[in-house]
Amino acid sequence: MRVLAITDIHGKLEAVHRLLKTLEHGDFDGIFIAGDITHFSGADVALKVLEPLLKTEKPIVAVHGNCDGRDVPELLEKLGIWAHDRRIEVNGMGVVGIGGSNITPFRTIWELTEKEIHWILERNWREGDIILSHVPPYNTSADRVYSGHHVGSRALREFIEENEPPLVITGHIHEARSIDRIGDALIVNPGPLFRGYYSIVDLRERKAHLLEL
Repeated sequence: MRVLAITDIHGKLEAVHRLLKTLEHGDFDGIFIAGDITHFSGADVALKVLEPLLKTEKPIVAVHGNCDGRDVPELLEKLGIWAHDRRIEVNGMGVVGIGGSNITPFRTIWELTEKEIHWILERNWREGDIILSHVPPYNTSADRVYSGHHVGSRALREFIEENEPPLVITGHIHEARSIDRIGDALIVNPGPLFRGYYSIVDLRERKAHLLEL
């Protein structure tokens, strides 16, 4: 199973159209969206961004990001693609979602404590499941900001160390586009789609490719 992994669209519909034109042959089996579909906008903007992806008729799994409006999760649930704080299956593969981010200095719309992140994982994850999380795990290539500091979730990092899920798809930190590992867990931050970045992940081979439009 090959999946298209995208994150941090931030309302840029033209980036979605460019992506689908690039991938017009549809050589992927599903779409994973790791949040920030909008840039502090609501469900109306999110729907416009998502509509071209929905028209591919590929299975979609999504979480909201910390910059998505208050009504965006409701839209994602209505569309049947929302994975936050739940476990869903795509082609037999379990996916557990974490929307929003850990606590930031900026008091953005959707933020979680480390304890909340821990409990989302504890109550939903089953062995072998993928994690789709807007916030990346702490102290990886996926959570390092320009200053060099690591700002990801410590609870997510600890959970990965203890359970080694096969794959974690994340986003949030725009400058941290990367592929990394924690033990046997593959950590993929595709980079922000609004800048033209995306990833194709082969779940069977447990390999990812960072790509650019």
